[in-house]
Amino acid sequence: MSRSKDIGTRAETAVVRYLRAHGFPHAERRALTGTQDQGDITGTPGVCWEVKAWKRTAGDGQITAWLAETETERINARADIGVLVVRRAGVGDPNAGRWWAIMPIHDLEHILAAGLARLFDEPQEPFVVDNAAPVRMLLADVVQLLRAAGYGDPLSTDADA
Repeated sequence: MSRSKDIGTRAETAVVRYLRAHGFPHAERRALTGTQDQGDITGTPGVCWEVKAWKRTAGDGQITAWLAETETERINARADIGVLVVRRAGVGDPNAGRWWAIMPIHDLEHILAAGLARLFDEPQEPFVVDNAAPVRMLLADVVQLLRAAGYGDPLSTDADA
């Protein structure tokens, strides 16, 4: 296996481990599928994950290209949400929750609206968002938002404890 492929495999494995430990117990690396790629991780219904590991910090142009790739794979996977996870320089695999998770703002809008509806057990007015500007946050924060919106295992509540 080439060095760059090995780095990518390790990054995907680190994200899978993080997801399994944080409410997505069926997450696993997806086998390569060729031209109709459906993301790097499977076992997380409704969510398509694309994982990138670069030695350098990715610039805006690279992030934009990766987001376009993530969106294509999200469509191929018929997923609701596409999340681009980018390994941060100096943040090792055991700390994958501190890697960047990037998505278009309309995907964040979808997650927040679903989370609010579940919180209040009723439909909420949609947020008004007119662009697809990328939003960058920590993987750990995206996983919590996804679980609050009903993806993965439910978040525990004080009543469950």
